Amino acid sequence: MTGLSDRRGPALRGTLTALVTPFRDDGEVDERCLGDLVRWQVASGVTGLVPCGTTGEGATLSDGEHERVVATVVEAAEGRVPIVAGCGTNDTRRTVLAARRAAAAGADALLVVTPYYNKPNRSGMLAHYRAVCEAAGRPVVVYNVPGRTGQNLGAETILRLAELPGVAGVKEASGNLEQITAVLAGRPDGFAVLSGDDALALPTVALGADGLISVVSNEAPEETSAMIAAAIAGDLARAREAHFRLLPLMRANFLETNPVPVKAAMAILGRASGAVRAPLGPPEQSTVAAVRAAIESVGLRGAR
Repeated sequence: MTGLSDRRGPALRGTLTALVTPFRDDGEVDERCLGDLVRWQVASGVTGLVPCGTTGEGATLSDGEHERVVATVVEAAEGRVPIVAGCGTNDTRRTVLAARRAAAAGADALLVVTPYYNKPNRSGMLAHYRAVCEAAGRPVVVYNVPGRTGQNLGAETILRLAELPGVAGVKEASGNLEQITAVLAGRPDGFAVLSGDDALALPTVALGADGLISVVSNEAPEETSAMIAAAIAGDLARAREAHFRLLPLMRANFLETNPVPVKAAMAILGRASGAVRAPLGPPEQSTVAAVRAAIESVGLRGAR
């Protein structure tokens, strides 16, 4: 496993891209394009890749597609960065099967969202993550995103999960800096705290977090990596400059449901198709215009 010397996953640090899944015109996964994206991301300095998450539309990938996407990313990365594969569902049995598929495809770690809709109680939540850790034999990153799941874990439950063998860290997308601070203050050694919000990454890292699982690094991997690296190094002036440069694009990426705007941006940049899977639909023209304006303001260049 690349860069992961134990089940705590100490290499989960820096900028990890929540990678889009490109689709062909016929709706199938474009594996060639996906491989090109991986190679470009790695060459641009990201420290990890996260396929099949929210941004990767993992919820609408078939079992076979899920396995192939993870395998394609692993193959294209060639061991240069760790691959943290999304595999969470709201059914523990299905999540265990998805985790095993991701592990078999070569993932170094697993991103497991808290079960949505069911809204499990604490005992159920602990049992869910314990089952995944035991079944897959890979470090697990808990994904707390209440805006998607309808349930915020809270610092106390996150810290309880941090005690489970095999839980390597948390992707924190609650948007609550007080909660994130409490997790940082109480976390055990080796437990990674990664921002799940681009716009809050700088303050989160300044408080002591380890990095970011990023949407905006799909479009701007070099710039986002530089921002997080500067923040980790304590060069807050440089990190602030990069943050404000990227902020218009961070905002544009969430004018509609993620990943609709970021896929529109990738199409504008010539990196991938803008197609999304139903029930998502194409963006409004006003969103496309705002994304294009943000790309221009950041100064990004398209694929050559």
